[in-house]
Amino acid sequence: MAQDHNPSFAPSWFSTFEDHGSLGREQRRHAFERLWRAFMRARAFIAAVLLALQVFELLNHSGGPNWLVLVSALHLTAALAVMFWWPVDNPEKAGGLQWPLTIGVDLLVFGLLQFFQQGGLNYTPLFALPVLLAAVLGSMTLALATAASVTLFLLGEAAASAALLSDVSASRFLQAGLTGTGFFLVALLANQLAVRLAREEVLAQSSQAAARAQAQVNELVIESLSEGVLVVDPHGVVRNANPAAKSMLMGEHYPHAAKLLLSARHGWEGLSHLVNESFALGQPMQSEVRIDIDEFTSHRFFARTRLTRTQGEGHAALCVLFLEDLREVEARVRTEKLASMGRMSAAVAHEIRNPLSAITQANALLDEEVVEPGQKRLTRMIEQNAQRLSRIVDDILNVARVQPHQDGAYAAALPLDPTVRQITHEWNRQNQIQGILGVHLHAPQAHVGFDPEHLRRLLINLLDNALRHASGKPSSIRVITQPGGTDRVRLSVWSDGAPLEASVLRHLFEPFFSSESRSSGLGLYICRELCERYGAQIAYQRSRLDQREGNEFFVLLPGATTGNQPAQQSLAYPMGDSVPGLTRPGLSQADPPSLSTL
Repeated sequence: MAQDHNPSFAPSWFSTFEDHGSLGREQRRHAFERLWRAFMRARAFIAAVLLALQVFELLNHSGGPNWLVLVSALHLTAALAVMFWWPVDNPEKAGGLQWPLTIGVDLLVFGLLQFFQQGGLNYTPLFALPVLLAAVLGSMTLALATAASVTLFLLGEAAASAALLSDVSASRFLQAGLTGTGFFLVALLANQLAVRLAREEVLAQSSQAAARAQAQVNELVIESLSEGVLVVDPHGVVRNANPAAKSMLMGEHYPHAAKLLLSARHGWEGLSHLVNESFALGQPMQSEVRIDIDEFTSHRFFARTRLTRTQGEGHAALCVLFLEDLREVEARVRTEKLASMGRMSAAVAHEIRNPLSAITQANALLDEEVVEPGQKRLTRMIEQNAQRLSRIVDDILNVARVQPHQDGAYAAALPLDPTVRQITHEWNRQNQIQGILGVHLHAPQAHVGFDPEHLRRLLINLLDNALRHASGKPSSIRVITQPGGTDRVRLSVWSDGAPLEASVLRHLFEPFFSSESRSSGLGLYICRELCERYGAQIAYQRSRLDQREGNEFFVLLPGATTGNQPAQQSLAYPMGDSVPGLTRPGLSQADPPSLSTL
């Protein structure tokens, strides 16, 4: 009911729902629609009964005037028309003609039947229907007005009867007054009860909505946890498990609809024993367990249990099992230790600068004194290694502190293919490997904005990482350069190693994280820091090369200009052209790999 147009018809519980925003408006609509249909069905049923009663009295010649049958028929028609062809599902639309066609018609019909009745029939109780309709679905004003109308009619009927019969009876007026008072009480109590029920319904719906929202938040938090969470019953059946737990128990490609039973798999005895022991002792337990993912892979986990509220004496309802990968725990511990060592290394590197400066100065003075070629060669070696130590010290200090972003345009234009050829040749000779490394250079005119020493360190770190995971077969490591965009050059290092685990992928470029115990975990981190310094991008993806699956780390280097030549013209092959000697199924030359593979 629109309060602006007809405020007297607005239900008293209108504001109860309105105060609760969109939830209140929706609940108000459903509640009003439900009650409206119930009252309309009751009106139609009563109208049908009254019509049948009038027809029966007409046939027996024991009722009132014959036209009362027509009045009852019109009443039934109006009730059915309002119920089927003029439904109201919103209290804001219930004003206007709906209320006169319901309450007004009922009062008129019941009044005519009561006034022209003959025999012992009494239609007064029927007035309770419009009074209840006004009290429940209308405002307090409308309810009291309806009760007052009924009371005035009853008193008027008593007065008319007394005038026609010339018999003034106080009991008749007293009965009409008491009946009217009852209708007033019914209107008042029904209206207050409707308001209270509406308020309770709103509170219940609000609580349910809050509970559903909290349950969704809890489910989202549990699903996003890196720690595995399983809910196990006393029979060892896993009632629920988050994706991390399923991945820990069955690997990355686990069946999503599989039902888990801890005692049904050979590699889960440790978990089953821990859960059974928790139920038997009735207290939380924790232990280190080993889980066999398959016949070749097994991992160590730290498992701890928590019991839910007990049901009965000594019987726990459910056991919540938490799993934490010990590799990540050890990685965090190692990260903390190496972070402390990194801070100490930065301090040591800072202290090295003073004696290194003294060595450099003494060597310069010595170089001025010596004249023999052999001694000159020795001083140059000292100078070169001192400069290299100085660069290493700078790199250590740069890793220890945050570096501001530098655009690659500030670096000198470096020819990519000759530099990569030289670096790979030195790396191959230093590691004394033959046939393992394949170099494919397809950007002979490309220049990049990168420091030569930093590009050397970036490529060597990627090659060392590939060597640790490659199979050692011929051409198991590939270095490829090719155009990677309008103003980019793509440098990739591919190896035929096994796929990286999900736990390793999550921390791939983080400092002090490594899948090997003897590695410091700084290689890929330094690569990322160097790339960010020059505006380059580094990423990892699983790709195919010459019909072999492998791991690929690729870098999109910013192009640089040489003289007046723009960077985008320095690329050897325009986008969309095939690169000779390179077969990469599923990887288009026109679209370089997206960083979303991370």
